[in-house]
Amino acid sequence: MGRVEEREGVMGTDFFWSYTDEPHASRRRQILSQYPHVKELFGPDPWAFLKITMVVSLQLWTATFVHDAGWLKILTLAYFFGSFLNHNLFLAIHELSHNLAFSTPVYNRWLGIFANLPIGVPMSVTFQKYHLEHHRFQGVDGIDMDVPSLAEAHLVRNAFSKSIWVILQLFFYALRPLFLKPKPPGMWEFINLIIQLGLDTAMVYYWGWKSFAYLILSTFVGGGMHPMAGHFISEHYVFNKDQETYSYYGPLNLMTWSVGYHNEHHDFPRIAGSKLHKLKEIAPEYYEGLQSYKSWSQVIYMYIMDRTVGPFSRTKRKLSTKTKKSE
Repeated sequence: MGRVEEREGVMGTDFFWSYTDEPHASRRRQILSQYPHVKELFGPDPWAFLKITMVVSLQLWTATFVHDAGWLKILTLAYFFGSFLNHNLFLAIHELSHNLAFSTPVYNRWLGIFANLPIGVPMSVTFQKYHLEHHRFQGVDGIDMDVPSLAEAHLVRNAFSKSIWVILQLFFYALRPLFLKPKPPGMWEFINLIIQLGLDTAMVYYWGWKSFAYLILSTFVGGGMHPMAGHFISEHYVFNKDQETYSYYGPLNLMTWSVGYHNEHHDFPRIAGSKLHKLKEIAPEYYEGLQSYKSWSQVIYMYIMDRTVGPFSRTKRKLSTKTKKSE
């Protein structure tokens, strides 16, 4: 990863600063040089549309099913069932941001808006704008909005505040770019907004506020202190000062479009999640030596309890001259 400023013993007061480019482009070149047939894995997942349609249909039906249920039942169902479905759709939107359902980009955008429906809050189009920057400018100060803000890092300093931060991390994740690097909305954001408001209004009009509340609760409890939300922390929070991206090889990959294969994903964003395990099988020597995880719940626990880890535990870098020229 190159030279990185280190800190030991207690939670730091600054990020880990790297003075080299992010590691994925160079590893991608090495792998392609040694295994050029990796390119055969590039391209959309032919089952993506069907998988998304099934989850959207199931979650919307469940919302109508609980229209007259008690609040305890709604909250319980949202945490233990709906959260898994909505987080699956969030990661489907992640997959679609890389155009991995259709070869034609606009079809992926429409499918993303459709996948957004049970989430309750319009985010599909805006997510793509910021997420692609995360890939192109990983860790770059002021550009990569996946990295916590200074305000978050200075406020979250102990196990209690880290617990609150984890519970609310989806709010931070969604609102951070709007405060730090707002982008003017375009036509597609308005389309996303209008369609989402139409679904939300119809849900309230025909089935009531409890059905709509179930969808919102499914989104936000699933993005907080929840096993699937462990990927927010596991992907790039530095537990090993020599590594800035981490993969997860546990069973929840089956429900999360294999986003756990995160080193593999950053190395080859054009490979659909359903094929990332094949990349690891083709070039195992590039991944087996890297630290990885088998439990996202354990990652959340380590993040909260480890006194040396917090929002500052991210690698940052300045925008390189080479990157500026490429732009």
